[in-house]
Amino acid sequence: MTMTQSSLDTADTTETAEAAARRRPGIAETFARRPELVSLCLLIAICVTVAVINPAFLSPTSLIDMGRASVVTGLFALGVFAILAAGGIDVSFTAIAALTMYSLTLFVLKVAPGLPMAAILVIAVLGGTMLGAVNGWLVHGLKVAALIVTIGTQYLFRGILLAFVGTVWLMELPPQMVAFGKASMFDVTTANGATVTLPWYFLVFPAAALLTWVIFNRTLMGRAIFATGGNPEVAARLGYDQRRVHLFVFAFAGGLAGLAGIVHVCANRMANPFDLVGTEIGVIAAVVLGGARITGGTGSVLGTVTGVLLITVVNNVLVLVGIPSTWQRVVVGAFILLAAAFFVTRRRKLQSRTRK
Repeated sequence: MTMTQSSLDTADTTETAEAAARRRPGIAETFARRPELVSLCLLIAICVTVAVINPAFLSPTSLIDMGRASVVTGLFALGVFAILAAGGIDVSFTAIAALTMYSLTLFVLKVAPGLPMAAILVIAVLGGTMLGAVNGWLVHGLKVAALIVTIGTQYLFRGILLAFVGTVWLMELPPQMVAFGKASMFDVTTANGATVTLPWYFLVFPAAALLTWVIFNRTLMGRAIFATGGNPEVAARLGYDQRRVHLFVFAFAGGLAGLAGIVHVCANRMANPFDLVGTEIGVIAAVVLGGARITGGTGSVLGTVTGVLLITVVNNVLVLVGIPSTWQRVVVGAFILLAAAFFVTRRRKLQSRTRK
C-alpha cells in the first residue's frame, strides 16, 4: 500500500498533537495552572528558614499556638472562598459572627442556661446561615455588586448588635461553653513547666475544609458556583440557577461565620460585641494568596487552607522576632501584591502559549 503525501502530513499532524497532549507541563506552567502551589512553596520556605534561625519555631508550643490561631480565620476564609469562586465578595462575615456569638451567648446566659453545647453550635450555624442568606437575597434581588451590599449589611448587623442587643463584655460564660473551649485533645508540658493544650475545637476547621471540598468537587452546586463566577451569562445559558447559587454561597459563608463566632467566644472565654472588627482584610488576603481571583471562577480548598496557614505563620514569625504588630499588615500587603503580580504574569504567559 502506498501512502500519499497528504496522508503523511495528516499522520505527522496527529503525532504532533498526541505528543503535545502527552507533554508534561513545565514548572512555570504548573504554577500558572495551580497558583496555590506558589503559596505552598512560600509557606515551606518560610518555615524552613525560620526553623533554621530559631528552632523554637517548630516546638510543640509554637505549633499548637498556630493551630489554635488558624481555626477562626480558616472558617471565615472557607466562606469567603465560596463567595469569591461565585464572582462576589463579602466583608460582612465578621459582623455576622459578632451578632451571632454575642446574641446566642446572652440568650444562653439569660434564658436557657442548660442548653447543650451541641445545640448551641447548631443554633450558631443556623443563625449565621440566615444572616448570610439575607446577603445572597439582596445581591441577587437588587442586582448590586456584592461588595456594596455586604458593606451595608456589615454596618446593619453591627448596628443591630450594639443598639438592640448589648455593648457590655460578657466575662462569665455558661459552663458548657467554657468546657467546650477547654476540652483538650492532648497536652504538652514545656521546659518551664507550663502546659499547652490543643483543644478539640481545632478539628472544626479541617472538618469544615473537608465539607467545602466535597461541595466544590463532588456536587453539581460546586460546578454551578465556578461556572457562575467564571461567566454568569454562559452559566445561565447552561441552566444554572443564579439565584440558588447566590443564596447558597452567602448562606454557606454565613453559617461558617456563625460557627467561627461561637468557637471564638469559647476559645477566649468571653463575649465581646466589638470583637473581630478589622480582621476582614487578613481573611480575604489568605484566600487570595491561596490562588482565588477576585473576579471569580477559580480557587481551591487546598489553596485556601494554605493561604490561612501562610498568614498565620507570618504573623507568628513576626511576633517571634519582635516585629511590632503594625508591620504585620505591611508584610501581608507585600505578599498580596507579589502574589498578584506573579499570578497575572504567569497567566498572561500561559495564555500567549495557548494561542501559539
